[in-house]
Amino acid sequence: MARLLIGVDAGGTMVKVAVFDETGRELGCEHRPNPMSFPHPGWTERDPDRMWRSVADGIRILVERLGIDPADVAAVTAAGYGAGVFLLDAQGDPVRPALGSTDSRAAALVAQMQRSAGAQKLSLATSQGVWTGQTSVLLAWFQAHEPGVLDRTAHVMSCKDFISYRLCGQISTDVTDAGCAGLMDLERGEYARDALRDAGLGAWLAKLSPIGQPGEIVGGLTDQAAALTGLRAGTPVARGVFDVVSCSLASGFSRSDQLGVVAGTFSIDSTLHRTPCLDPMPTLQSAYPGAPGHYIATIATPTSASNLEWLCRTMLAAEAERAQAAGKSIYEVCSELVAAGEHRKSDAMFLPYLFGGPDGAPGALFGLTAGADLGDVLRAVFEGIVFAHRQDIDLLLGGRDSACPGSVLLAGGPSKSDVWSQMFCDAINMPLTVAEGSEFGAKGAAICGAVAVGMARDIPSAVKDMTRIARVYNPRPEQVERLEQQYRRYRRMSRELSSAWMPGPEPTPSCFAGAQA
Repeated sequence: MARLLIGVDAGGTMVKVAVFDETGRELGCEHRPNPMSFPHPGWTERDPDRMWRSVADGIRILVERLGIDPADVAAVTAAGYGAGVFLLDAQGDPVRPALGSTDSRAAALVAQMQRSAGAQKLSLATSQGVWTGQTSVLLAWFQAHEPGVLDRTAHVMSCKDFISYRLCGQISTDVTDAGCAGLMDLERGEYARDALRDAGLGAWLAKLSPIGQPGEIVGGLTDQAAALTGLRAGTPVARGVFDVVSCSLASGFSRSDQLGVVAGTFSIDSTLHRTPCLDPMPTLQSAYPGAPGHYIATIATPTSASNLEWLCRTMLAAEAERAQAAGKSIYEVCSELVAAGEHRKSDAMFLPYLFGGPDGAPGALFGLTAGADLGDVLRAVFEGIVFAHRQDIDLLLGGRDSACPGSVLLAGGPSKSDVWSQMFCDAINMPLTVAEGSEFGAKGAAICGAVAVGMARDIPSAVKDMTRIARVYNPRPEQVERLEQQYRRYRRMSRELSSAWMPGPEPTPSCFAGAQA
């Protein structure tokens, strides 16, 4: 009987493929590039078919490297970044390059929409704010600036749904992606059709994908996909969830007294609610399959570990080559340098706004002295990313509808670093746990696959059976105090730099609209 599960996670920079057994144990993983292009300032695009080739290559290489018998694979399931948009024509071919959730071409449009009664109605209907990378906003931008795209488009899809389509030839989405996209009435569980029409988006309604539940079989692997991946034709393809929810499932997020933190391309900070959270209005909100009857409310800003990835790819390129030659990851080296200098006196500070900051605040590194070394710079980067999360968490926990969590579940790249995980714990000042495994997005997808093929009764049962705690951290009082002081300076410098940097009285709209205090 087939007992292996393949999970795919297509993120902002990499496609990750991992294979798991029925207990959720990770048996191996493969990373493939998922490159982005930047045709204009603020535009982030990718070639959908190149991404699909990365997925297929990743699966084939993983199967060959681990010597997996394709007959042992019970299901393949995809997760991917939420929002952004993939547009296909009637033949299933891309109409144009896909957009990432980091795309900010619609910044001026967001400012207009926030003053529009129709957009305000849509925001209330979908229970989330209006932001630049949101699918509904990008559809409005195409309608205004590339009207031919609307005419040629037959299907509006999300990242993970495009991968599923290439795997099995079936078109559908799930309640989490439809919610994240800003297209769905959460309480009704269907597209917010009236609100979309009032917002001027009625022409797109017939092009939206049918909504289904995660953890269901979408179709079987096509002959073409089987040839590309090395798997058997007909292998079940399950419906997954978008990456925020996928990582949350894999970290064991299931209760309203928990705070979910995912550090990746975006700073993702989430809480669970019995009814949609409207105060504060979150960036993203959707039904949450890991706790039936709950909604996951998320503040999301592009201020997280992608800033370190940029630093390693550019200024530390030579260090990365040396690390690779020594059989290490550059990220391991960074963590070692931060740990070695953690107790050194340093006032260096980093604002992780390379992809956009609150009220137009720029990315910045300051407070250096001649005695600073690379470890001090990296510690500032680590702390700045933690503070960006903390700033979003303060907003998330500061409204009438806010939850009252007492512990943190950390996932994403920084969770692999012991020193960085402890830093998150100290800055948030709550006990923190890291779940077992390395590829949380892929594991969350595999959890959905387990349910689809009957290995688990439902998603909560699969989460319980397939997730385990790997490490536990408790706040250190002396570091809590130090980081609190540094955080207050961080907030002050962010405000002052924004004021000095912006050329006029009106701040540039960004995906931070509605998502910052």
